[in-house]
Amino acid sequence: MAYIKMIEESKAEGKLAKYYKQMGSKGDDTLDHILRIHSLSPESLKGHWELYRSVMFRDSSLTRVQREMIAVVVSKVNDCYY
Repeated sequence: MAYIKMIEESKAEGKLAKYYKQMGSKGDDTLDHILRIHSLSPESLKGHWELYRSVMFRDSSLTRVQREMIAVVVSKVNDCYY
């Protein structure tokens, strides 16, 4: 199992604290790990978040439900908790 150092929400400062707040962090370290793994590089965190928001919420021929179903299936195939 890989280990990636992550800055906890309660210890975030500057841009990282700002991004955590924008992403729904309540300061109680509940932000998803898939986002927190970027904590040492706030700009990559911002990029990941913008990509996710674009894929899941922009106008598309797929409905939001269809996109969520695809994400669930891909996560299952990859043995990843979604």
